[in-house]
Amino acid sequence: MKLYHREILEDIRPHYYNPDVLVIHGARQVGKTCLMTLIRKELQASGVRTHYIDLEDMRLLAVLNEGPQALLGYLEESGLLQDGKLYLFLDEIQYVTAPSPLLKLLRDHHADRLKLIVSGSSSFEIKSKFTDSLAGRTVNFELLPLSFREFLRFKGSNILLDKPVKSLPLVREIETLFNEFVLYGGYPRVALEKTIKAREVYLSQVINTYIRKDIRDLANIRHIQKFNRLLETLAAQCGQLLNITELANTAGISRSTVENYLFILEQTYVIQLLRPFSRNIRAELFKTPKVFFHDTGIAHLLWLKAFPKTILGSMLENAVFAELRKNREVDEFFFWRTQDGKEIDFIVPKGDSILPVEVKTSASKIRRGALRYFSGRYTVSKAVCFALHGTGQTDDLLEVRYPWERIL
Repeated sequence: MKLYHREILEDIRPHYYNPDVLVIHGARQVGKTCLMTLIRKELQASGVRTHYIDLEDMRLLAVLNEGPQALLGYLEESGLLQDGKLYLFLDEIQYVTAPSPLLKLLRDHHADRLKLIVSGSSSFEIKSKFTDSLAGRTVNFELLPLSFREFLRFKGSNILLDKPVKSLPLVREIETLFNEFVLYGGYPRVALEKTIKAREVYLSQVINTYIRKDIRDLANIRHIQKFNRLLETLAAQCGQLLNITELANTAGISRSTVENYLFILEQTYVIQLLRPFSRNIRAELFKTPKVFFHDTGIAHLLWLKAFPKTILGSMLENAVFAELRKNREVDEFFFWRTQDGKEIDFIVPKGDSILPVEVKTSASKIRRGALRYFSGRYTVSKAVCFALHGTGQTDDLLEVRYPWERIL
């Protein structure tokens, strides 16, 4: 199987040789196992010994559930602890009944013999099972669906996006690939599938097997149809303000149940809530977040039950959100909206100033009034609008770029 480079490796590499446990979080099917394989190959190339354990194997899971000594005994009997330090990869750590005592003891007392790299598919399960005893002993990384740069690599494209692309044929090629990226999403296997039907079948399996079933079991959801209706409603409202009362009425469940489901959906990397920007200006009273999906392909199938033919405005905004999210924590950027309806899609703090970001299918739809109002009240870098059409219109207030160009 061919392995493709993931950009998160640049962040993980500096931690290869310290004693801390490396923890890789991420939704199912986003490539955690392949990422662990890439890390193993890099370590093996430098002469490091590695061993991989898939905790979906019930026999091996039983060994870890017995505790640290059982695991050490298994490794010693297998001849894996005889020749120096072993890098041990534990895939799907959330299946272990009590991972914290296991990892703490191994990290504190056997770091000279073992370096642990673990993965987990549910941040909620990991957080519920990891205790404070692991504080200062883990380094955590989030693996999300492919960025557009990674998507190009998976598609076999050699186009580099470090500088603006000027050549019209290359622009058209990137535009075609970007349309595919937004329409079908960034799951690794989707990028490799050749037909629209195969992508639809695969993502439908992800929705039915991993999103609906896993989350149903994880949250002990009894009203499956109501939960499914909530998912579909959220997908239809990508980029919109989250109205919990409206969601509760639409799905036929209580506010508290909606809030619980939203928490679970965030922790399992299905949706992400984006908070509003405010510096205590009285007009900016909206505390309601916006809702986005981590993957536009998943959102399309939940909402429309099929892939659209062209990029919809809300999904273009969602795609730009997802690209922002892959480069920073969700509390490092915002949206902005006032009571009288002035709105900017994204607000990105940038050093001592702020970068306003608009997303439009066409540059002719830009809301310059909101940008001027915001720029008059804050220290602002030149605003950026990502537009599919009408790029190149740059003035003192705004620069219009293609949506695949770097934001910062």
